[in-house]
Amino acid sequence: MSEFVILVDKYDNPIGTEEKTKCHLPDGKLHRAFTALLFDSKKRLVLTKRAKEKMLWPKYWDGTFASHPRESETYVSSGERRMPEELGVSGTLDYLHKFEYHVPYKDVGSENEICATLIGIIKETAKLREIRGEIDEIRCITADELVSELKSDPEIYCPWMLIALWLLERSDVSALERHADILDTWTGKEMSDELLKAIKIHIPDDKWRQVNETK
Repeated sequence: MSEFVILVDKYDNPIGTEEKTKCHLPDGKLHRAFTALLFDSKKRLVLTKRAKEKMLWPKYWDGTFASHPRESETYVSSGERRMPEELGVSGTLDYLHKFEYHVPYKDVGSENEICATLIGIIKETAKLREIRGEIDEIRCITADELVSELKSDPEIYCPWMLIALWLLERSDVSALERHADILDTWTGKEMSDELLKAIKIHIPDDKWRQVNETK
């Protein structure tokens, strides 16, 4: 059965639906998505390697998981529904921010999305599982380790993950306050500078922007 995603205008107003595959072709239509960042009690970010079977960005490192809301869902409820399907565990998520971006993957397809970033805290990363066809590998990384990897090998990361992390300190104020103890190591000039350099490798400045409208 075909999966449908929500088409939106540049203000994130729904304007219809379309098959997910069609929306990820090179000229795919703008649609809603989310990316979720899960952190453990040691302030490490849970990274997942996209499965080799993925049409777009296979074997690239991503944030913890990503997907698309259904018509009846909010960004948060879609993330909480998808979390056990992707990782085998359930949890609570908070909304941070959203952004629009359009980036091609070779001549195969593209991402053309308004993407919300969600955050969650997980206590036991050992319970996370790799889902065949979705995730090939899971690992945890500190902010310092990510900065080091961005300096040496920025091409291995998905562009939307880099944008989501760069926008962390520009997120919903109440969510920033709730998660200040986790996010304090993930913001700052060095992290911001290295993320921005990595973003520029993947996508031009005029192909992405923060969306400031209400969620």
